[in-house]
Amino acid sequence: MGKYSLNAEEMDELMHRQIRNAQNNSDRQRKAIAAHCARQNVPLASHDDATAAHVHESIGLGMAIAEFPTTAEAASASHQKGLKVMMGAPNIIRGGSHSGNIAASHLAKEGVLDILSSDYYPSSLLAAAMKLTEPDVGFSLPEAIRTVSKTPAETVGLCDRGEIKAGLFADLIQVRAHHGHPLIHQVWKQGRRVF
Repeated sequence: MGKYSLNAEEMDELMHRQIRNAQNNSDRQRKAIAAHCARQNVPLASHDDATAAHVHESIGLGMAIAEFPTTAEAASASHQKGLKVMMGAPNIIRGGSHSGNIAASHLAKEGVLDILSSDYYPSSLLAAAMKLTEPDVGFSLPEAIRTVSKTPAETVGLCDRGEIKAGLFADLIQVRAHHGHPLIHQVWKQGRRVF
């Protein structure tokens, strides 16, 4: 079958072996990786938590970020427990998840969306942040921009950037609207114009 060149019986055995390996090793390996990251001060993100039980497990492993919770329950539980809730900017742009999970805009309206990530569409960050300021979501411009600047930077320990403040990196963009879409007009890196 497929790339493994196995017959149905061999494929069945391979799948059962993989399941057994996961049952025997996943928990131990997950804990070892989380402990190693904690020793190195590397912030971790859970992925696709769906229930409060998943969130509880993530907290036990020392997660700092709840990446793409799939339900309102998981997002709310994550937020209440201090995890930063991160959703994909394309989810905002599209008006919902491409895989049928909770819409990021719903979480924004509920006050539990902290960070936007570019996910599979890097240029979506700015447009998604701007969409958060639309009346149906209601973020202020500073709140919306914080989801793609200060909050993600602080969450991963990059406290020298993410806001306009004396002593921090002066990485800035100037944006202009063009037919309702934000376009980057100028860029400064560490206070020096580079574009």
